[in-house]
Amino acid sequence: MRHLITALAAASAFGVVAAHAQEVVVIGHSAPLTGPQAANGKDNENGARMAIEELNKQHITIAGKAVTFKLDSQDDQADPKVGVQVAQNLVDQGVIAVVGPYNSGVAIPSSRVYSNANIPMLPVASNPALTQQGFKNIFRIGASDEQLGGTMAEFAAKTLKAKTAAIIDDRTAYGQGVAQQFEQVAKANGLKIIDHQFTNSQATDFLGILTAIKGEDPDVIFFGGYASQGAPMAKQMRQRGVRAKLLGGDGICSADMGKVAGDAASIVYCAQGGIALDKTPEGRDFLKKYHDTYHTDPQVYGVNYYDGVKLLADAMTKAGTTTDRAKLIAQLSKEQYKGIAGTYSFDAKGDLKGAPTSVYVIRNGLPVPYVQ
Repeated sequence: MRHLITALAAASAFGVVAAHAQEVVVIGHSAPLTGPQAANGKDNENGARMAIEELNKQHITIAGKAVTFKLDSQDDQADPKVGVQVAQNLVDQGVIAVVGPYNSGVAIPSSRVYSNANIPMLPVASNPALTQQGFKNIFRIGASDEQLGGTMAEFAAKTLKAKTAAIIDDRTAYGQGVAQQFEQVAKANGLKIIDHQFTNSQATDFLGILTAIKGEDPDVIFFGGYASQGAPMAKQMRQRGVRAKLLGGDGICSADMGKVAGDAASIVYCAQGGIALDKTPEGRDFLKKYHDTYHTDPQVYGVNYYDGVKLLADAMTKAGTTTDRAKLIAQLSKEQYKGIAGTYSFDAKGDLKGAPTSVYVIRNGLPVPYVQ
């Protein structure tokens, strides 16, 4: 009997040791999960969560320990002040890395909190100022405003043969940044900017702005902002009889844009970072898995957050650590990770090298690649 008790005690002790060998790695996520941009924030969360579920099914071992990944997803409400509070909370919770934030206006002030804590940060926020601060912990997993705004300016001049353009921006860090880049490249391509109007990220009535712009009769209007404003803007352009096409960056390049704007979405042209998912077998597989899992179509960056989580796992495995953030940052800086949306490698500032951009149109409620 004594031998049996001893054996049971040994088995129990072994179980405790085995349990300690199982390590939980928490990845933070910051995004607008409520408010006008909630569809995008939830899409990003979905992508990250899907990657974590797949990683956990693979039973990954890092530095001899079985690893379970978890996502700590928090609502930054697309508000800079709330975003900084979320950042501090995630730091206090001891996350190893963060995917997000989504908005440039949130990402820029939050980045100092993450930098001070030496926590790797993988945002899609696109304002160039984010990676010009000299921080070594930022790895942008989407295209920058320079790439998105520039792509649409060249598209307007070279493909649409536009001669004149008006600009509307929502005064957010994202909206201003992408509009500024559009204007700069547009002028370099011979486009005349005949009006520049301003709105805000909560507005829904653009009739006054559009009436003023209609008098100038531009060939295109570039909107620096998000689908929650872009969709009613497209509808009101139709109502006002504005003949211009509506151009924008990734902020309006979403299923939500098509859903809300309805038939008016047919005048929309927009740029997204990455390759068109339906053009590759891996992309088509992702689209099917996403739809099967969440019973909805992805918005814009769910795939980048999926890739971002897988990228973090790859970097941890190669660095041989789930706790040493300095080693993880060093490994991320030299990654060449092939994801679904493209290959992820970063320049000295933390920008995605050679980030591809694609132009889309909205057809049947969804962004589809533009074909000339």
